[in-house]
Amino acid sequence: MDLDVHSLAGLSTEAMRAAVAQWGSERTDALLVFRPDLAPPSTLAPLMRRGEKPGFVVEDMTDVDRFAPTGLELPGEALYLVTGIARGDEFENASPAEALAELTARDRSPLLLTEGLHWVLQQPEVLERNHCFMTIGSRLMKATGKLDSRTPALWISNGTGRDGKERKDAPKLGWCWWNNRHTWLGIASAAGRSTGA
Repeated sequence: MDLDVHSLAGLSTEAMRAAVAQWGSERTDALLVFRPDLAPPSTLAPLMRRGEKPGFVVEDMTDVDRFAPTGLELPGEALYLVTGIARGDEFENASPAEALAELTARDRSPLLLTEGLHWVLQQPEVLERNHCFMTIGSRLMKATGKLDSRTPALWISNGTGRDGKERKDAPKLGWCWWNNRHTWLGIASAAGRSTGA
């Protein structure tokens, strides 16, 4: 609410407070998030902070808002809860394709990009240098009907290349290839999503 995300999503302060009261304002076991169509990644990423550095989307991901939930059903309400979130450090050096098979076997769901952004907005310390994460639940379907081979990820910029030196240490929304492995990127997941207690 301090970041006015509810207003960006078209929800009044009263409605937001009512939802929080309904689900328990003291809960620490769930993450409160907006549906991706109400609060898209391009509006959430600049709200991230690491120290005084604002978050940003990499220049070659102008289509970031087209990365949508893939292979999972979301609750229909504007707000919902995500439970049992894990950064997925055990999947460092595993490709998204490899991790998805393991997550499915564990009955866990890969985190969406917007869920990952909400997580960083509410708990900035979850982005830790050399231990950041991919959000493979959001994919881009191309006009051909095939999935784009990029997968979104959240990490900390080194201030190199097109990022620019002024963005060193800033939270970054970028992408990695679906079949590539990265030793410093986990693959985040959740135990479930709901609209109730």
